[in-house]
Amino acid sequence: MKIGIIGATGKAGQKLTQEAIKRGLDVTAIVRDASKLTESVQVIEKNILELTEEDIKPFDVIINTFAAPLTDAEQYRVMGKHLIAIFSDVSTRLIVVGGAGRLFVDETSTTHLFDTPDFPEFLIPSSKNQYESYLDLKASSIKWTYVSPAAFFDPEGKRTGNYEVGKDHLIFNSAGESYISYADLAVAIIDEAVSEKYLCAAITVVGEK
Repeated sequence: MKIGIIGATGKAGQKLTQEAIKRGLDVTAIVRDASKLTESVQVIEKNILELTEEDIKPFDVIINTFAAPLTDAEQYRVMGKHLIAIFSDVSTRLIVVGGAGRLFVDETSTTHLFDTPDFPEFLIPSSKNQYESYLDLKASSIKWTYVSPAAFFDPEGKRTGNYEVGKDHLIFNSAGESYISYADLAVAIIDEAVSEKYLCAAITVVGEK
C-alpha cells in the first residue's frame, strides 16, 4: 500500500510515519521542509496548496495532518477545499486528522464540544473552521474518512496498540476520560487506511493511558 502523509514532520505526522513504516507500507512524506524529517522516506516537498491531482494520483491513501496556526483558522477551509478539488477525479482516498470540537456531548446531538462552557475560547475559531471543513468533505463526492481524536490528545502518551472507535459523540475510556495518545491515534488511523472500514464516514478514537 502506498501512503502519503501531509505534515509528516509534525507531532501527529511523525507518529503516523513511524507507524506506517513499522507496518511495512510504502510511505511518502508530503512536507514544506524536507530537512525537518526524522525518518528516511520518499518526499514530496510542497505546500498543500501546491499539490496537484498528478501528485496524489499514485497513492492509495493520503493522510492529512495539517494544523493551521491559531491566528489563521480559516486555512482549514481553504486547504480542505483545495484537497477536495484535486481528489475529485482520482481513486486515492483522503483521511483527515481533524479536531474533537465537532463531537456531540449530548444524546440529542445538538451540542458540540466547542459549544460547551469549558471549551478553551482561544481554540473555538480553529475548532469551528475544522468543523466547517469536515462538512465540506461530507458534502463532497471523494473517498474520505475524517478522524477526530479524543478531547485530550496526548503527544507524550505511550503506544498501547489498543483503542475504541466511536462516531459523532464524545466517548470515554475505562477511567471515564476522553483520552488518546498520538501514538495510539496513529495505530487507529493506519488500521483504518488498510481496512477501509469507515469509508466516507467520520469517527473518533479513545484509548487508555
